[in-house]
Amino acid sequence: MDTRVPSAAAHALPPEPPAGVPLRLPVHPGRFLERQFLQPLGISQTRAAALLGVSRRRVNELVMGHRAMSPDTALRCAIAFGTTVTFWLHLQVQWDAWQAWRALRGQVRAGQPLPPVVVAGASGPSQAAARRLRRRAAAAPHTAA
Repeated sequence: MDTRVPSAAAHALPPEPPAGVPLRLPVHPGRFLERQFLQPLGISQTRAAALLGVSRRRVNELVMGHRAMSPDTALRCAIAFGTTVTFWLHLQVQWDAWQAWRALRGQVRAGQPLPPVVVAGASGPSQAAARRLRRRAAAAPHTAA
């Protein structure tokens, strides 16, 4: 049973992004870090790098928008600035979702074919592989630690 949506249907994107994708360009987490924390507190990138325990290059790439806010960096920022990890990761998710929507919309406008969409819950190769792994794990002898 073929569970893929025909590629012609994939070219009909709704005019507005789906739920969860911001309508306007969100702020990059690194820019937010710089504008809302580093500048007001008078902390240089060098000092921030020392405070976070990361390289200055990592802070600079984050602030310039060339690096994503990783879970590790989000954890370090949460500890250093008294926020939550999810706060920083949410900023990154908003950024990523908007960028992905923008790229998809650009592909459709350029007339490029989109890959087929697999219907959720359908049995595909990845799910078959997962079933095989579960069966192997269940059949394997367990060792007590």
